[in-house]
Amino acid sequence: MAEVIFMPRLSDTMVVGTVVKWHKKIGEKILEGDIIAEIETDKAIQELEAEYNSTLLYIGIKEGESAPVNSVLAILGSENEDISSLLKQNKINNNYKRIFISPLAKKLAFDKGILLDNIKGTGINGRIIKKDIERYIDNNLDDDDKKSSNEVNHSNIRKIISKRLINSKIESPHYSLFIEVIMDNLIKLRDSINEKKDLDKISFNDLIVKASALAIKENTKINSSWTEKSILYHNKINIGIAVALEDGLIVPVINQVDEKSLRQISFEIKEKVIKAKEKKIKSNELEGSTFTVSNLGMFGIDSFTSIINQPNSCILSVGSIKKKPIINNEKIVIGHTTKFTLTCDHRIIDGAVGSDYLKSLKHLLQEPLNIMI
Repeated sequence: MAEVIFMPRLSDTMVVGTVVKWHKKIGEKILEGDIIAEIETDKAIQELEAEYNSTLLYIGIKEGESAPVNSVLAILGSENEDISSLLKQNKINNNYKRIFISPLAKKLAFDKGILLDNIKGTGINGRIIKKDIERYIDNNLDDDDKKSSNEVNHSNIRKIISKRLINSKIESPHYSLFIEVIMDNLIKLRDSINEKKDLDKISFNDLIVKASALAIKENTKINSSWTEKSILYHNKINIGIAVALEDGLIVPVINQVDEKSLRQISFEIKEKVIKAKEKKIKSNELEGSTFTVSNLGMFGIDSFTSIINQPNSCILSVGSIKKKPIINNEKIVIGHTTKFTLTCDHRIIDGAVGSDYLKSLKHLLQEPLNIMI
């Protein structure tokens, strides 16, 4: 019996999906485990895997097209099977307006905030091409291009970020704790680790992520989530790493950080950041965090506060390393410091609990050989 395959919901926030590439053609046989297509969600590009042996009988959404979740994506069945009744039965599911557009034109339209409904394509089969976007821009400019502002439509990921941040701020009573840490010993440790030229370099962020997990291990109440009935205290320490993308923010998760070596943590962070930026990260790699680290130090930010990444109870904000005068053994010397901010959900984390966590973190970073144990 033929089966209709609908546009899957590949993340908890996905509303619309775009077919990036079909790996199979109509009439081609499919084996269990084969990759049928690549689909772009609001977060990443995901591979659609076949669950059984079949033949691809129908494609409902072509490459480059977008459609809502549960639209008819494809029909799988036996070779030469009659699917006319299925097509008739599921015709109402694809009542969205299809827009054919080249990737270059799509990017230009997005950058300029142009609604594609207003564009008539002159490419093959009415496909919108770059020249169509440029012509529309030329025809709609003011005489001397005196627009006071440019309108850019919200991307799917930006809409989701907005909704989540508003919910977090409304639902969680936020408060923040601030601490400054002397980083000189951590700098020396990193330099000594990175002297081995045949190995990948360890970043300060790698060290901070490992230290944040070890500090949680000493202060387990931090590793928690609020529910309407209870507080969940998580047994695994899974750290979310905030990553800035061109159109928003994404939080890949490194699982059981406290149990992993520094190099393993460093490798996973690099790998998942690259996958996130290329939109190739899988949805399960973005789920299950129990604590989040957001580091803007590399952007020259001294200190900042973050909005909690629900359902976490805390988020750690990391500023840049600054050279400044500090007091050491009653003497003023030049040293390096970093400001850390712990933003907490006051429903779960009392000030004393958050303060104890920062105290543990500060000790680990100022005596960093403990991070290597």
